[in-house]
Amino acid sequence: MTFTFEQPLMFALILPVIIGGLFFLREGARRPIIISRMIVLSLLVIALASPTAIVSDVTSDENPSLVVISDETASMSLFEEGVGMNVYESLTANTPTTFIRLTGESTSLGDAIEQYSTGDNQIVLVSDGNNNFGKDIDESLEYAKEMGTTVYSVAPDLKVNDITVQMLGDKTVVIGNENQFDILVSQAEEGEIRYSFEVYAGDTLIRSGTFSQETRTRTIRVPYTFKKLGAQEMRVELSPLTEDKDDINNVYYKSIYVVPKPNINLITSDTGAPLGNILYNLYDVSNSKEFTDLDNKKTVVLDNVNMRELSESDIDELKEYVSQGNGLVLVGGEASFDRGNYLDSSLEELLPVASRPTDWKGGRSIVLVLDVSQSTSAHETLSDILGNSIFILENENLRDAYAGVIAFGSEGVDVSDGLVYLGTHSNLEKLEESISSLVPGATSDTSLDQGLLIAQEWLETESGELDIIIVSDGGFGQSYDESLAVVEEIHDEGIDFYFIHIHEQAAPSQYDKSGNRYSEELMKSVDGTYFFIEKGERANLVFEDQEIPEEETDDIPQITSFPLIEYNPNHFITRNIEIAGNITGYNDVTPKPGADRIIITATGKPVVTTWRYGLGRVAAITTDNGRGGQNVWASQMYSGNNSKLISSTINWAIGNPQVEEGTVVEAEDTWFDTPATLYITHYDGNTPVLRYKGNTLELAVTGKSTYETTIDPNSIGFHDVSGYPIAVNYAIEYRDVGINEDLPVFIKANGGKTYTENEALALLLTDARGNSLKSVQRSESQKLYFLIAALLLFLGEIAVRRIREIRESKKGD
Repeated sequence: MTFTFEQPLMFALILPVIIGGLFFLREGARRPIIISRMIVLSLLVIALASPTAIVSDVTSDENPSLVVISDETASMSLFEEGVGMNVYESLTANTPTTFIRLTGESTSLGDAIEQYSTGDNQIVLVSDGNNNFGKDIDESLEYAKEMGTTVYSVAPDLKVNDITVQMLGDKTVVIGNENQFDILVSQAEEGEIRYSFEVYAGDTLIRSGTFSQETRTRTIRVPYTFKKLGAQEMRVELSPLTEDKDDINNVYYKSIYVVPKPNINLITSDTGAPLGNILYNLYDVSNSKEFTDLDNKKTVVLDNVNMRELSESDIDELKEYVSQGNGLVLVGGEASFDRGNYLDSSLEELLPVASRPTDWKGGRSIVLVLDVSQSTSAHETLSDILGNSIFILENENLRDAYAGVIAFGSEGVDVSDGLVYLGTHSNLEKLEESISSLVPGATSDTSLDQGLLIAQEWLETESGELDIIIVSDGGFGQSYDESLAVVEEIHDEGIDFYFIHIHEQAAPSQYDKSGNRYSEELMKSVDGTYFFIEKGERANLVFEDQEIPEEETDDIPQITSFPLIEYNPNHFITRNIEIAGNITGYNDVTPKPGADRIIITATGKPVVTTWRYGLGRVAAITTDNGRGGQNVWASQMYSGNNSKLISSTINWAIGNPQVEEGTVVEAEDTWFDTPATLYITHYDGNTPVLRYKGNTLELAVTGKSTYETTIDPNSIGFHDVSGYPIAVNYAIEYRDVGINEDLPVFIKANGGKTYTENEALALLLTDARGNSLKSVQRSESQKLYFLIAALLLFLGEIAVRRIREIRESKKGD
């Protein structure tokens, strides 16, 4: 309960009350009476200030207001029809329900959720969950939760399969450079399908084949090098050999704009090193050491350059050059970074790394042991158990750790297939997906010991910092003795424990006969770290960076080869490569706050690190150029598929490879019935002119020398805007087929549930009534209590004085 005062200025009246009281006390007035009157007057002043208590009440609604949003867009033709109406008719017979239809060839689920989230209703979403227009659905679900609207989803049964194809890859490419294009084939369900496909560049067939596929998606990589400048066309044609409902999404068009090789400036003392060979093959390279001649250069590459070779004016020129939107790549070696006097220099201000040794990270293995017994469903703690587990895995200080996940109910279950490396984004995503999909077991047993035995087996051969983190509602009293024995045995092996206890008042199996929590007693027995939190809270575990103690370094075997790991596989630099190799040396640096580690060694040392400086981009490759000096560090990084890492890094630093002269147009390909937006930069001073289908386009000024316009193509295929190509593909509604597997995760994370049609008809209204319980805050005036207190005190004082006077009168008689 919280107290507030509507008229707090009234408290100023207490001051004269105190002053008057002190005056009368000094004049010799009777002390009890004066103190009593001061208190009475103070209570009256408090009453004048209008004290108010904020009281929370829980209200429920037996007839909650529901909104059924029925997705009837084109992609829903794969599913059983009429599910939305069936759910609506079932609900509206028992509670006020509104029915909303979404139709057409695009789906804006997010917009619909936000539009109908009013806080006094609940939403039932009957859809495949494929949101392709407007607000993102995960953000809209968070908005609904904040408003107080619970959103449920109903997944209709899939009746027929459909296959769709896309071609992914860069639109603006450099002449003579090999490009990777991904053919993405998707199907609505999991099951074996067969198809053949053909990929064309213009009229030339460049790839064909026949494949079988059992997964929802498959990517086929197609390399191609363009040898002509300007607009080019690519397309893929898919021929299904098994069930396929629509053929409209079996052809995909991709427009390509080929530009000349970008100009870059390479500053090196060894142009014949593997680094130089790659750059000379892919770019128009100059070797000028004059930093004042950079106007037409897209990127500057400094290869193993010592600070002594750069003047302060050179560095000032570089800072200005990069901040204006250009690129800078620094390559290491025996004369740069930590070996080239970069530390605390003016050059280092430009860099995403500081030239001092990084703290050694890694050497940590953690095992999450998660309670998924039936009690977690009955007590509604499962979502908090899973949510806390995902929160732990996203801890920044675990990015170089190994982690495993074990679930326990009546038995322990390996969820993660052992320990996996958290530095790989795909591993982290897979772990989070596996955790999100966990459901309560079939029995009521809570055998924590069974989960701990698997964790013990995983960690017995590991070294370094070893942790077991138990996340549970604490109701494991039936297996406490067995769990205690296993925990003590594991602790003797040097493994630390954490216990996150999600509080649930209705779970008596949390406590022993003395009223002690089993979870807390378990942690006391092994000096473990204990968290006792409420539903909705997250335990903030602190994992300190681990460092190799200096006194132990003599015992550590000297590593002479360091495997390379993609730390951020979703970055532009790594998205089309699979790095596989070792280096034998590196510059020991520390990433700065805000920098993005892209490639690291298996010991956590950064090898490729990036960040933005002003409008420009800076990359630090902290190993050598592949030839080095006395010792070669990185020869494997410049050979085979690994060499694409160098070109990808340079391309990232370049950004837009188009020459900054004349009129530069940029636009993405689009979908049928979806306008395409073109962004124009004009470098010649006058107003540019663009023509489409013989008509001059109207341009909107968006900045100095920048413009914007749109076209609305009315046919699928290729379109030309003053020589710039735009491809128009099938309507976006046909792109994503089948159930969006992310939707149940989003729904659950925001307090809702996902049902089949039969489950919705049987259970949804009951759940909606349960979720209509809401805490409502209201104001209650407390003025009367202070008035009554003042009155009682005043009357009490009079009564005491009167009684005293009567007694004294009787004594006088």
